[in-house]
Amino acid sequence: MTANIPDQFASAALAAGCHFDQMLNFNRAGVVLQPRQLAASAAARLCDRPAGPTAVGFGGARGGGKTFWLVAQMALDDCQRFPGLKCLLLRKVGKSNLENFEDLRRRLLTRIPHAWAASRATLTFPNGSRIIAGHFQCEKDIDAYLGLEYDVIGIEEATTLTARKYHDIVTCNRTSKPGWRPRIYSTTNPGGVGHAWYRTAYVIPFQQRLETATRFIPATVDDNAFNNADYRGVLERLAGWQRRAWLHGDWDIAAGQFFTTFRRDVHVVDQFNVRGDVEWFAALDYGFNHYTVVLLGCTDTDGNTCVMDEHAARGWVPERHAQAIKAMLQRHRVALAARSQYDIALRRFVAGADVFARHSDGATIADQYRQLGISLRPAATDRVNGWAVIHKGLGDPASGVRPTLFIHRNCTRLIDCLPALQHDPTRPEDVLKINPDDDGIGGDDAADALRYLVATRSRTVTAMRLRGY
Repeated sequence: MTANIPDQFASAALAAGCHFDQMLNFNRAGVVLQPRQLAASAAARLCDRPAGPTAVGFGGARGGGKTFWLVAQMALDDCQRFPGLKCLLLRKVGKSNLENFEDLRRRLLTRIPHAWAASRATLTFPNGSRIIAGHFQCEKDIDAYLGLEYDVIGIEEATTLTARKYHDIVTCNRTSKPGWRPRIYSTTNPGGVGHAWYRTAYVIPFQQRLETATRFIPATVDDNAFNNADYRGVLERLAGWQRRAWLHGDWDIAAGQFFTTFRRDVHVVDQFNVRGDVEWFAALDYGFNHYTVVLLGCTDTDGNTCVMDEHAARGWVPERHAQAIKAMLQRHRVALAARSQYDIALRRFVAGADVFARHSDGATIADQYRQLGISLRPAATDRVNGWAVIHKGLGDPASGVRPTLFIHRNCTRLIDCLPALQHDPTRPEDVLKINPDDDGIGGDDAADALRYLVATRSRTVTAMRLRGY
């Protein structure tokens, strides 16, 4: 390989998508990044593109080499290739940030000319680029940076920030330098006050392969060969949500999570291989400012249930919802009502109590749907019993208890909702109610629809032959 770059490093960097000049920058410093770190650096260079991402997240489990990558990317690549950059490196505790920064400076910059002013917590390079080590002991400390301009912002332990303060600091990520595109780098582990927003902003787009403004690079302790030999054992001795979060980097778990046995790799399926006859049913959770969510499910004769499809929208009148619901049923060749003995028809279509509440004119939302050809009946709405039915259906895969409830991967809103639900601290057997934010992110509407779907049973059990599946 040219420029005396080790062949093994060059091959890994090229495989990750790194630019050749990136390899030169790291090689010049005598720094060899590992494959996951190289993938994060490749994502950082995508931020140069006009239509590329503006934020890169790196992390998951503990011990994945996150902090080393963050400082290496800012100091050895960004600051070396572009003069005059002003970079901010934030961490929750200032003393911890400075100690980590000093340790990494000694490891990363022994071959790179620089000046370190500890009193100002500022690292300056000969081309004028600099990194300022900041902190936020309390969230209000973030306000000290507002109104300032930073070409690059690196945030350590990003889930220690609330969504509001994260968005506040994002407003500082701007530039007046021609040719440079501002970007944010963040590292973190699952858990913390910012778990939900970080998972929504970074992790879910990665899982769904729908990344646009962000890129997320997962890493675990196994991705960092420089951990001491006993560190993995430390993580393996953890229990509960901490083991799943800090050892495996599982973002579908957090302290206070309600459905702790939910496993994306077990409960989310690409297809449902039904056994014998099948009963089809649907459930609606109504909203206007909130989402209206309709779930379509089926149960086979072995007692396995799968949520096959979902419709979710807000701000729609019933006419629009009715069209979407009928289209969803048609996709699965299921009729609202049987017209002949050969039809596959819904056994029941249930909805929450608010759909049957009478307005001042005596009409109900259920009346509107009935006029549109959709007959709804009241769902079982007991919350605690409903959640218990879902718990039972999920089983406990880690303990060998076979699940009987599955969700098709197309039901993205439901899949995102379930692992985010928390215990109500005033009623531990119930789910804490949450509303979607102004952008429609979050909320528990899909979970309520699932509760109606699985907790409401037909008055009589009549199996209908599944044809064409």
